[in-house]
Amino acid sequence: MTASSVRPVSEREARQVAEAAREQVWHKPSFAKELFLGRFRLDLIHPHPAPAPDDVRRGETFLDKLQEFCETRVDAARIEREAQIPDETLKGLKELGALGMKIDTKYGGLGLTQVYYNKALALAGSVSPAIGALLSAHQSIGVPQPLKLFGTQEQKDLFLPRCARTDISAFLLTEPDVGSDPARLATTAVPDGDDYLLDGVKLWTTNGVVADLLVVMARVPRSEGHKGGITAFVVETASEGVTVENRNAFMGLRGLENGVTRFHRVRVPAANRIGPEGAGLKIALTTLNTGRLSLPAMCAGAGKWCLKIAREWSAAREQWGKPIAKHEAVGAKISFIAATTFALEAVIDLASQMADEDRNDIRIEAALAKLYGSEMAWLMADELIQIRGGRGYETAASLAARGERAVPAEQMLRDLRINRIFEGSTEIMHLLIAREAVDAHLSVAGDLIDPEKSLQDKGKAAAKAGGFYARWLPGLLAGPGQLPRAYPEFNPAGHPDLSPHLRYVERSARKLARSTFYAMSRWQGRMETKQGFLSRIVDIGAELFAMSAACVRAEMLRSRGDHGVAAYQLADAFCRQARIRADELFGRLWTNTDELDRKVVSGVLSGTYEWLEHGVIDPSGDGPWIADATPGPTAKRNVHRRIP
Repeated sequence: MTASSVRPVSEREARQVAEAAREQVWHKPSFAKELFLGRFRLDLIHPHPAPAPDDVRRGETFLDKLQEFCETRVDAARIEREAQIPDETLKGLKELGALGMKIDTKYGGLGLTQVYYNKALALAGSVSPAIGALLSAHQSIGVPQPLKLFGTQEQKDLFLPRCARTDISAFLLTEPDVGSDPARLATTAVPDGDDYLLDGVKLWTTNGVVADLLVVMARVPRSEGHKGGITAFVVETASEGVTVENRNAFMGLRGLENGVTRFHRVRVPAANRIGPEGAGLKIALTTLNTGRLSLPAMCAGAGKWCLKIAREWSAAREQWGKPIAKHEAVGAKISFIAATTFALEAVIDLASQMADEDRNDIRIEAALAKLYGSEMAWLMADELIQIRGGRGYETAASLAARGERAVPAEQMLRDLRINRIFEGSTEIMHLLIAREAVDAHLSVAGDLIDPEKSLQDKGKAAAKAGGFYARWLPGLLAGPGQLPRAYPEFNPAGHPDLSPHLRYVERSARKLARSTFYAMSRWQGRMETKQGFLSRIVDIGAELFAMSAACVRAEMLRSRGDHGVAAYQLADAFCRQARIRADELFGRLWTNTDELDRKVVSGVLSGTYEWLEHGVIDPSGDGPWIADATPGPTAKRNVHRRIP
């Protein structure tokens, strides 16, 4: 199917598909949801939840084994040089049980908690981000997690033991002309007796080049006895008609086993369907509620590495008679890396422990962790490059060739860049989080701004909204953040005082909610088009969430006698930096160039400024912007690589 022949989908239909896929009801409390509503529910995260002793013992035991494996049996330079994870490394990971970290012990897995699974990913990803990505794609979004949440007992018994020890899995949703708009999904699964016939092409299939099992999203046509809709299937890569047509190469993650997979009349048993027909997107989004935590875990690990290199290098390198760390321009960068690393670890550990306890709904917290972690890790790596100077831009191999320490700083920057795109780009994450953040408003007043609703429906919505806002708005006027002695437990003797930061969070949460309400009143149905405004709302919420997590983690460490003073210092530094960013974002809610930007974009698209492009030569090759994805038999060699 060529790009131009993909089924056209209206904007409204696309929104309806996305809306139907999201989880509609909040059965459990959510700290982040309350934060966006102007309610600072510190009681939901403080005291910091703690893992069970048995979980800690089991997790630490595996981390020790994984660290030894990574130190002795992983050649990171070779993976970067050869752009491939060696077979013996993958076999070693299987033998170690790393494929089954999150799989229950009754299926042969290790049964690690989310906290220790994420610690393991951070550790493995620090030696080779390609290995971290492989393990994450296999367990966070590949076959194990969807089956854990939605699979039948027969499916779990059949596939989970394989995933725990021998079989690598992948998740296939994206297509050449379908990214974050699944309403246009073109891959089909046509019922044929007790089977489905799968046809289509999937792009950017992480792990797809080496995977044995695939989770594939395909559209089942509506027919008699079949509800139809986007549906999830477990597909054996060895099935006839499955071809890995290309192993993709990227600016970073050179060992990533990512490809293009074609399905031509692939017979998939109905027993391999996950959940009912039409539930595929809901399964995918629910899987990502916790699956998204793996990526920010590796981002936190990257921050730790950046801090280590920055500390060692800036102490050894001297300029004008003193170590460069002593120069304020460099010292500010080091402070940012240290404080932000502390905050990222606080965010991921808090969200992971909340996921393990399952007392709270963490869909927003996980999304914020992904958004914030990917953006801040990129900034930290960029600052490390600047601290290292020319050596930061030089490859590790080149440094070693001329006799210096082979520090892969430029590789770290390249490897981290994809995280702002993986599992939902920053722009999509802004929209996703914004939708959840205004859910309470839409649930009571959505019909008021829906052009297709009748006057009678709008009247009912107005009455419902009136009652909600009569109760909600007064609570945004005052709160503990205005009391000078609120949150006294965060002001222990001999430590920096963190209580002002929590008071700032409480005040800012109410201000954020008031700003959101004012915007909805002003723009009503056009609110969804104000993506710049919504992005800033979400970014403010992310800073407030990170500040809360940092303070709560610092107090937890102090209460345990574990680097308490140092933790308070890092939390204090981070919160002061975050408050500056949040205040700037508040100012940009109403003072910005959004309208002018839209005019410039219109001019760019219409060719008004095409003269500005003159005087350069485009070195790009020929070919279509989007590859042909017409269903049919393959014309290429299968590059799938089976790992024994």
